Amino acid sequence: MIKNLRPCKVLSVEKSGRVLLMGLNRPAKRNAFTMDLLRALGNAYYVLDTDEDLRCGVLYGNGDNFTGGLDLADVLPQIVDDTVDWAEDECNPVSTTGPARTTPVVAAVHGWSMTIGIELLLAADVRIAAANAQFAQMEVQRGIFPLGGATYRLPREAGWGNAMRWLLTGDSFDANEALRLGLVQEVVETGQQLSRAIELAERISEQAPLGIRATMASARLALTDGEVVAGDAIRDELRRLSTSDDAKEGMLSFLERRPAQFTGR
Repeated sequence: MIKNLRPCKVLSVEKSGRVLLMGLNRPAKRNAFTMDLLRALGNAYYVLDTDEDLRCGVLYGNGDNFTGGLDLADVLPQIVDDTVDWAEDECNPVSTTGPARTTPVVAAVHGWSMTIGIELLLAADVRIAAANAQFAQMEVQRGIFPLGGATYRLPREAGWGNAMRWLLTGDSFDANEALRLGLVQEVVETGQQLSRAIELAERISEQAPLGIRATMASARLALTDGEVVAGDAIRDELRRLSTSDDAKEGMLSFLERRPAQFTGR
């Protein structure tokens, strides 16, 4: 039993050491997102951010695809009517509202990754794609537009023209193009994407949790408030971290030439 996790058939969740594995689990429907799946993933992200034993998450899809996108008949009316309120034990999975995550997420994609699939990648921190991955941000073909952050995150990642090429046509693109755009950081042999994501998550989990959170917070502050504001905040944060047990352990492990054992304190 994972503390604060609500059991749900549409999302598989398990702990693997200090990593939380979160698998979209509607394979017969290409893992299309209903509100039940959105809330289940939101709850898993909440667990990831509040369980002190967890240091990284891995998001992936069960079956042949990452996700076929939103189940519009189920989700769109609630979004249009503004009736989606995230509960206290849920985080917005695409991070367009609510507090920013403090624990990293590595995403592993294969098969189709459509609409919200791309937006979940853009809201994650590191993205791995299988060679067979296909992507499409195709809302304009349905008379609407991206709802989960792609309109501002993809231009930031890929540049204006590169982003608009795909946002304004809804055309599909492959893993190599996703790598060129910066949407993913690595392309691996199909079938190896999850193991590679877990490998990176475990590597992240070995690092100092306070340092990881400070790094993410500083990077996000630069995006939201600008580099000058982020730069001005560095010294105070460094002073705070330098007195932590983890900073002392990091220096001692360096002097003793051994792996550090960080506690997050």
